[in-house]
Amino acid sequence: MATVQSKKSGSRLVQVANYPLDWLEERSGLVGGVRYFLFRKVPADIGWFHTLGSATLTAFIVQATTGVILAMYYKPDPNSAYESIQHITNDLTLGWLVRGMHRWGASVFIILMFFHMARVFLFSAYKYPRELNWIIGVLLLATGMFEGFTGYLLPWDQTAYWASVVGININGTAPFLGPFIAQFLRGGAEIGPDTLARFYSLHMLVLPGALFGLIGLHLYLVIRLGVSPNPWTKDGAGATRVDVAPVARSGLTRPSSRGKAE
Repeated sequence: MATVQSKKSGSRLVQVANYPLDWLEERSGLVGGVRYFLFRKVPADIGWFHTLGSATLTAFIVQATTGVILAMYYKPDPNSAYESIQHITNDLTLGWLVRGMHRWGASVFIILMFFHMARVFLFSAYKYPRELNWIIGVLLLATGMFEGFTGYLLPWDQTAYWASVVGININGTAPFLGPFIAQFLRGGAEIGPDTLARFYSLHMLVLPGALFGLIGLHLYLVIRLGVSPNPWTKDGAGATRVDVAPVARSGLTRPSSRGKAE
């Protein structure tokens, strides 16, 4: 009798614990989506090279987290920027660690992106049907490098100043749009307070938003198309395309009536 009662109480606890998840799943389907993302099938012959994308994503999460912490104490003003960096490094508890992770993590993030794209190229994973994901990856690389460039000026020391001068001048040599790009980045004729404010807004608002959007689209396509097998297998990317008769289905351009399932 006691065993039966303990089983009933245990089942009630499970129901109570699962109620929030069931409520969320019924209204959003989010739980099922996360379960599919974590437990989806992948090719049996993948190896450590296929983890470079996850490593890059991890490096980006570290950069975003440490960047938010640094932004709480950084002052984007020419008279206070350098002093705020010194305050973070020398006075705050583990501030040196957070700043070091963000500073060196930026290089790790860029290097991992190059390694990941090299793996995709060498394994022919950019071919049909993953061409769009390759284009998004190129945009991610360019945006990530621009994010690193805008962050380089923020310490507002001699190295940051003259490195930014060189970088802006290089952009200014581009044909047609070069002078306009340099003028936009400087915020005037020379690097000054407006440049620091502009770089800070780009580094903290515009570029992270673009990175989050591109990463979300990139992950969606990875989940939708699946992980590409190794190129030496019969199912490798770029294999002969098999024409399949299109199947009519509902979507943005072909809506179906409410309540009907296909």
